[in-house]
Amino acid sequence: MTDTMAASSEPLIALRDVTTYFKTPRGLVRAVDGVSFSLERGKTLGIVGESGCGKSVLSKSIMGLLPKRNVVRGGSIKFEGREVGQAGANELRELWGNQMAMVFQDPMTALNPVMRVGNQITESLIHNLDVSKDFAQETALQLLTSVGIPEPSRRLRQYPFELSGGMRQRVMIAIALACGPKLLFADEPTTALDVTVQAQILDLLDAQQAERFMAMILVTHDLGVVAGRADDIMVMYAGQAVEKAPTRTLFAQMRHPYTEALLKSIPKLDQASHTRLDAIGGRPPDLVHPPTGCRFAPRCPYAQDRCLQEAPPLVSHDTPGHEFACWYPVGTPEGAEALAKNQAAGIAATVSGGN
Repeated sequence: MTDTMAASSEPLIALRDVTTYFKTPRGLVRAVDGVSFSLERGKTLGIVGESGCGKSVLSKSIMGLLPKRNVVRGGSIKFEGREVGQAGANELRELWGNQMAMVFQDPMTALNPVMRVGNQITESLIHNLDVSKDFAQETALQLLTSVGIPEPSRRLRQYPFELSGGMRQRVMIAIALACGPKLLFADEPTTALDVTVQAQILDLLDAQQAERFMAMILVTHDLGVVAGRADDIMVMYAGQAVEKAPTRTLFAQMRHPYTEALLKSIPKLDQASHTRLDAIGGRPPDLVHPPTGCRFAPRCPYAQDRCLQEAPPLVSHDTPGHEFACWYPVGTPEGAEALAKNQAAGIAATVSGGN
């Protein structure tokens, strides 16, 4: 095998036991606690979980966007085989824009309110690619056109507050794509947008990824968003990955009770109007003092004594690429027995709404 072929076979980005802890007066908050995965160029990884599970912190840890003060980081992050987990500011600036970029979830706060849209796009082009102002302006115009903004030449002269929410998000995507990154993070890119605009933004990201052959990490709390848009899905809970699998495998053979709970919480089109949603009962654990066993156990309808005492490892099973961390997996004889045992004992299935 030649060196070129060997290099191309390596994942674009690979994480191993990545941790991100925040120092607080109460102690260390284990926001990301031992996450590992790899992603090839041209592929999409969906990271799913409820608010506070560590999705956004993980993305910002990979990009190096977290402050240095009161943050403790560990593990390995390799980008194209190069270790960047503990990279300094100068080294990270070489990566931002032309190697990796992020579409933030709230464009109104991510965009500079007193800077014209055109200048916000050309700024990164001039800084990262060292091009002339005229070339950067022409490229900005092309970018706004490519992301579907009408009257792009007029929009370049406008400020963010003059645009709709959907247009501001398209501007954020244009800025992120400006320097041709190899890896794009989309952190809840459809937050606060109506359903029609959400679909347009997700379709736009899909089209741009295919055209540019980028890798993309799509962060969301909704399994429905990633169902037809991600090659693989990683489900996070309380700072840890609890299930990872190819998308079709996850939906056909989900094994972790938390994954099942997330899917049940999605509204169904065939349900009658005003049908009560299946909420996940209880609360996530305190990440300063996480439980000894499985972190989902206090909310899990399958939980047994072992779950409260011993944390299950994330391990591979029969289906290639499918890993999950559960002693009593969904859809298995031991899982069915545990669920039946709890129901017979009158233990409430907190996953359907208890506390």
